[in-house]
Amino acid sequence: MRRRPPIRPLAVLATIGMLALTGCGTDTGDPGDSADRTPSTGTGRTIHAHQVMRLTRVHEETGMTLLEGPTFNEDGDLFVVDVTAPAGKPKVLRVNVRKKTSRSVHTDGRGAYTSAQFSPYDGRLYLTDYAHGEIVSLAPDGSDPRTFFSGKVEGAQMNPDDIAFDQAGNLYVSDSRGLSEGKALGRVVRIDRDGVTATVLAGDLASTNGISFDADYRGLWFSELTQNRISYLRLDGEGGVASRHTAIRVDAGVAQTDSIAVDAHGNLYQALHGRPAMVVYDKYGERLATVEIPARAAAAGLESATNVAITPGGTTAYMTVSGPAGGYLYAFDALAEGIRQSNGG
Repeated sequence: MRRRPPIRPLAVLATIGMLALTGCGTDTGDPGDSADRTPSTGTGRTIHAHQVMRLTRVHEETGMTLLEGPTFNEDGDLFVVDVTAPAGKPKVLRVNVRKKTSRSVHTDGRGAYTSAQFSPYDGRLYLTDYAHGEIVSLAPDGSDPRTFFSGKVEGAQMNPDDIAFDQAGNLYVSDSRGLSEGKALGRVVRIDRDGVTATVLAGDLASTNGISFDADYRGLWFSELTQNRISYLRLDGEGGVASRHTAIRVDAGVAQTDSIAVDAHGNLYQALHGRPAMVVYDKYGERLATVEIPARAAAAGLESATNVAITPGGTTAYMTVSGPAGGYLYAFDALAEGIRQSNGG
């Protein structure tokens, strides 16, 4: 990615299938100094994130790298997707955060994967292919790719961005339709765990992006990229909606609301596209903290913090951060323990 005002990379994903191969490296170098901190803005305290490792470099053919969808497997390894990886290069990586090593577990010639999460129903890894409107699943080791869902939902093709699973394994997807047109065509879509029935739960949204269940599975938090707001969708327990309201308006300036995670205390971790930081709110909308990377790292070319996974049963959080300097993992101490709602999506 060249130095320029932040542009949501998803708007150019349709061109990825025409791009050729490029190299992608793993490095532990950090473009910043942990002692050089970016001051927080707004209310709440500042949480300082530290660099763990570099996973990717900018791909020559696509002009960018964008890490997303961090999610832990049962062995404690972290799976991460590179949204803009070209054909044949690692699109899903498996990271050993203790040893600071990574390896490719999946690639293909067309997918532009924006999120990853393991299903509680069948244990497979589910990926959203934004560019082709599909949801793909893999075996836990990255093999056996299958198309779980494709086609139109209530007459319109999806641009699936993030996923949240309920306890039974049904999928709740943020459909980011209208992103390139600048229209409020986004939706929240529910897909039964068999991949047959899909239902729109909410529509007329401004580029739906992050989505996560609350700590009690009573409702869904979802963000709208081009409105910088987080809404709450209370569910009726039968696959339908009981109510919906705007819950939080995010003061982010030129940055925009990306993915969402929720910890064991119900706190929301809202990632920011266009700023390498996250903001943390409690379930009542109080801003508790801002997660920052070192100022020198941001200045050296890290522009967005897209998502986070908190170690299940622990408080170490791993944040995906990307920009012209490459794709990195940063770690910080979360406010509460990780649960399924803070592990991918």
